[in-house]
Amino acid sequence: MALDSVLARIDADLPQATERLLELLRIPSISTDPAYDAECARAADWLVADLRSIGFDAEKRPTPGHPMVVAHGDGPGPHLMFYGHYDVQPVDPLNLWNRDPFDPALEETPAGTVIRGRGSSDDKGQLMTFVEACRAWKAVHGSLPAKISFFFEGEEESGSPSLIPFMRENAQELRADVALICDTGLFGDNTPAIVTMLRGLLGEELTITGPSKDLHSGMYGGAAMNPIRVLARIIAALHDSTGRVTVPGFYDGVPELPEDIAAQWQALGFDHKEFLGEVGLSEPAGEQGRSALEMIWSRPTCEVNGIIGGYTGKGFKTVLPSQASAKISFRLVGTQDPAKIRQSFRAYVTSMLPPDCKVEFHGHGASPAGQMSIDLPAFEKARAALSDEWPNPAAYVGCGGSIPIAGYFKDVLGTDAMLIGFGKDDDAIHSPNEKYDLKSFHKGIRSWARILDALTK
Repeated sequence: MALDSVLARIDADLPQATERLLELLRIPSISTDPAYDAECARAADWLVADLRSIGFDAEKRPTPGHPMVVAHGDGPGPHLMFYGHYDVQPVDPLNLWNRDPFDPALEETPAGTVIRGRGSSDDKGQLMTFVEACRAWKAVHGSLPAKISFFFEGEEESGSPSLIPFMRENAQELRADVALICDTGLFGDNTPAIVTMLRGLLGEELTITGPSKDLHSGMYGGAAMNPIRVLARIIAALHDSTGRVTVPGFYDGVPELPEDIAAQWQALGFDHKEFLGEVGLSEPAGEQGRSALEMIWSRPTCEVNGIIGGYTGKGFKTVLPSQASAKISFRLVGTQDPAKIRQSFRAYVTSMLPPDCKVEFHGHGASPAGQMSIDLPAFEKARAALSDEWPNPAAYVGCGGSIPIAGYFKDVLGTDAMLIGFGKDDDAIHSPNEKYDLKSFHKGIRSWARILDALTK
């Protein structure tokens, strides 16, 4: 069979594939630090050269920031666009690393062999799984199974300022039948996952002002309104006794979980006590009647991320502060409208102010949730292909965080995206001693070969 030959080639070529990844990992492509601008360009050049060696028409494209890498390879069938990012996070604090973060190596651990180094999981190791699958396919068959394009970004870890303008300027070239994104992970060790729900994010900062200056609590306490007291009452009122958010209209556009997806999640055997126990907790604190997975993946939230007010230094100071502020974030799902929630939240807070107090708001971004349409045949084909490679059947899962690129493919290019990744929760992405399991790298390559086979039949 055509696929069997490709899988055999992947197995035989694993040492060479691993060495290519280590070579890419040695390039310190930190996008947030201008001191590494040349290294980001070098990483882009490396990818261009590697893709050209497989036979892709690859180019480094300039942007106001770090360059994009765009490549195309001809083949029959659908047009598949693969996205990844070659930039990495800073390595601070360096003293917590057990080795030079840009001197990657294979290490033996009790759980198996890992690839240790910055970017090994986020996202160079994941990115190279698809490149290696294409390399093996081309080596065995002399051609690709479909029209395949690559779109690699160099600013994902620094806010992607050049991404949307570049996508708009090159929309016709970048538009495809399906976009494939490898920047997510497995569920546990042996269950592959396709992320179909991404929560949106809304950030709000509010500052409440009462008296015109800080006051002595002995002279003014009781007579003067304390902004911290006002802020505490507002924050406490944001949730009712069942854990539901009380902002008017907050749940507009929040869907119930489809029964088939709920059944898949139930079959995952998620242990919320173990999950929370790892951080010293025991019981879910969100909406009553919802499972922990629902709370993380498919329900909206309102969380207080920081509170500032009064004297916070060492010792004690009997001050009645002039101001108190809080930073509050909302994770959004379904068709919740960030703009409407922001307006409703601000009106709700303002309505709770007592006399002699005023409030100022400062917004910190607003993005809607992403929902992938699993009705597309490609999704079920990919799920079946992943299930053939891994010990456990693949599942459609949610993601508590936000991955904006998936929404950009849909909104800017009209292309649906599938998020499939092979990272693990203990990969320490963004942290010291980042790693990527060699098993994830190997089976990730094999998984993409199976998916390519399934999508092009």
